[in-house]
Amino acid sequence: MKLSSEISCDVLVVGSGLAGCMAALEASRVCPRVIVASAGPILSGSSFFEGTWGLGCVAAKDRDDDANLLQSILDIGCGMADEELAGTLVRETRSLLFDLEKRGVRLRKPDAAAEREYIPCFDHAHRMWRGLEHASLGRVFTRALDRKGITLLPRHLLIDIIEDAQGRVGEAGGIPSQAIGAVLFDTSSSSFIAVSARSVVLATGGMGGLYGRHLVGGDCLGSAQAVALAHGEKLVNIEFLQIMPTVMTPKGPVVFNEKCFRFSDLSIPADDALLDQRSTYGPFTSRLASRDIDLGIAREENPVSVRVDRLPHPAPEFIETYRGWYEASTGLRIEDPVELGHFAHASNGGIAIKRDTSCALPGLFAAGECTGGMHGADRIGGLASASALVFGRNAGHHAAIRALGEVDIPIEVDIALEKAPDVEAIDAELGAILDEHALVVRSDEGLAQAERSIADLSLRLDRTERGNQKEAALTLLQRQRVLSARALVSAMRARTESRGAHYRADHPAEDPAQARPATVSLDAGGALRVGEGR
Repeated sequence: MKLSSEISCDVLVVGSGLAGCMAALEASRVCPRVIVASAGPILSGSSFFEGTWGLGCVAAKDRDDDANLLQSILDIGCGMADEELAGTLVRETRSLLFDLEKRGVRLRKPDAAAEREYIPCFDHAHRMWRGLEHASLGRVFTRALDRKGITLLPRHLLIDIIEDAQGRVGEAGGIPSQAIGAVLFDTSSSSFIAVSARSVVLATGGMGGLYGRHLVGGDCLGSAQAVALAHGEKLVNIEFLQIMPTVMTPKGPVVFNEKCFRFSDLSIPADDALLDQRSTYGPFTSRLASRDIDLGIAREENPVSVRVDRLPHPAPEFIETYRGWYEASTGLRIEDPVELGHFAHASNGGIAIKRDTSCALPGLFAAGECTGGMHGADRIGGLASASALVFGRNAGHHAAIRALGEVDIPIEVDIALEKAPDVEAIDAELGAILDEHALVVRSDEGLAQAERSIADLSLRLDRTERGNQKEAALTLLQRQRVLSARALVSAMRARTESRGAHYRADHPAEDPAQARPATVSLDAGGALRVGEGR
């Protein structure tokens, strides 16, 4: 099927979470034609995931605290974080929080800021903590997007980035390519559309949605990472994906507040000292002795039951905030027994970007959880939100500046209307494979089995027959998700050590020789390659 551009814009932002909204609003300061496309509704993604009350965000308390926070990011990242990107994050977050308040966003401020619960996950000191509440963010962003005249395309899936090389002669005489737009699929009308854009920003979220057991927004598909790979980008630090203890029953999946661990009784043996340490951070880490709590949960055949039955009166403020949201959302009391399991959550790695958020392909930018480099093997709690704010704004700014110097280029592409007969079954199987082999406990044997199983899914997706536009879109999307999963498992298998969020049962110790980031890329023949450095 021939497809020509139907819409033109200066900046196309794909994704409408915190990073995507920040990018669009910033771009609109410079460019009059900005489009936001989102796989789900506008204001979605993990930023607006209903499994929690909102987003915690941290910043250095003042300029004197900047250096300390930066060093903490690097230490907790275990050699995986890029100092330049992390430095940008530290320097710019505090002012952006003040800017959100000026826009009218209500930031939750602690009354009991000195309580230990307000020390961010994995950190050692209190920082400036603010809560970004969904309702307030939604109201302010909705008004701002409307006031700026930004075109909104909800429920439009990213199918591909479009490149063009015509008429562009490089310094060495070659003809470099550039991003000139994207092919989207409108799920409401079941039709493909092409958008011509002078700059494209990816803000599509992390890779947690590839798993069957995931604690992310339903529109966090993990497919944009594969699109980036196909256009010559590298993925960095993707093996460091946060895995969260999650309430599975009687109602779930719902995030379990890790601060409650020290006040809880578990159905597995759990030392009080380890429970106390485990209550200081949310996602699993292999760095600390309290990893035994998660390993105990992961290795049980049946879900582990937990009862928060030792809360003091009054409970810490952080827990009381969680209590109010949890009880209103689930109808359960926080003290009621629940069953826990591990679910995939936020990505610490993703598309490699430069400080200005540009990618290797000219005209392509990326921000938020789909990117990597500013975090490491573990991430300080609250810095995912900070990263979305900082790099979302920067992506919008630099994408808009570039767009000013470009012209509209019409898009003409061919879309093959092919379908894989069992594409929906393949999606479920992919999630089950990752759940079995790539959650908390990983090993070479399990990851090798995952690679073989995912390769089989890829072959099945190539056995196509003629289909309609919807069937073709689902097949293309699933091919991307399978490629992203292949990249994820390749990175996990290549790291033969345990470091931060990555745990290898066959290599349970950290290896100093592997204290460096790894990247995943596609070679000219389409094979995945895992390399060192960024």
